[in-house]
Amino acid sequence: MPFSQSSQLSTIVGFIEQANPASILDVGTGMGQYGFLARNNLENVNLFVVDGANASQRPKEGWRVRIDGIEGYAGYLTPVHDYVYNRMLIGDALSVLSGIADGAYEVVMAIDILEHFDKAEGLRFLAELRRVASKAALVSTPKEFHSQEVEANPFENHRSCWSHAELVAEGFGDVLQNNESWIAVCHRPGHGAA
Repeated sequence: MPFSQSSQLSTIVGFIEQANPASILDVGTGMGQYGFLARNNLENVNLFVVDGANASQRPKEGWRVRIDGIEGYAGYLTPVHDYVYNRMLIGDALSVLSGIADGAYEVVMAIDILEHFDKAEGLRFLAELRRVASKAALVSTPKEFHSQEVEANPFENHRSCWSHAELVAEGFGDVLQNNESWIAVCHRPGHGAA
């Protein structure tokens, strides 16, 4: 569904804050909660212009961080997306990612998306995330398989479950603590943990 485990929130937002990227690609935005939290926590007071007794929201053009999103199901888009994201791309993640340049974003995140691919597509997806990220790619995926079939949105169907060893083998070797999900990071050379 268009949201994820709440137990992941502080870990993922903490990672994003520590990385402090100038650009983020949020793959599979769902309701936009991670984009919103990234925008709020990275942009912070830069979201507003304060001049003495006068204050107003800063226009998007003045924001420091570029946050773009990919969403496969347009029915999930809300006013949050209009506010938070600089640009939304609608379509199948693998197709959209293939049109993005190498290293186009400092951080690429795919929260609870990997399990929606079968293993072969999932391996291609992880490779695309690594390719598009210039500093780090972060994925989260449940540690156990949870059956899910959504007739209205087949992108939501669960097709795979991934192990720690499989993620490490694909370069996502920095695993952040969480009891329910693997939260795994692939750091690009020269940008963090090995």
